Amino acid sequence: MITEQLILNKNPDKKTFATDSKSEKPKRSIVKSLSWRIIGTVDTILISWLVTGTLTVAFSIGTVELFTKMILYFFHERIWNTINWGKNSKL
Repeated sequence: MITEQLILNKNPDKKTFATDSKSEKPKRSIVKSLSWRIIGTVDTILISWLVTGTLTVAFSIGTVELFTKMILYFFHERIWNTINWGKNSKL
């Protein structure tokens, strides 16, 4: 569904994440995911290094969590964009 919206946008008349003016476009969510994950991954690497004392292990942990948490965050954002609770309905 989201992949179709990012790549194909089959029906331009149908309101989607990409065309809904009250929600973020998927590209914005991707950029936010990337910027947040850089901060989060540096934090994870530093904590892992302090806990394990091994920089190699810390980078391994940081690399794995970089991808898993970025994907989870993207879908978390997209789901929250569909929820009207707390949004200003006058936009």
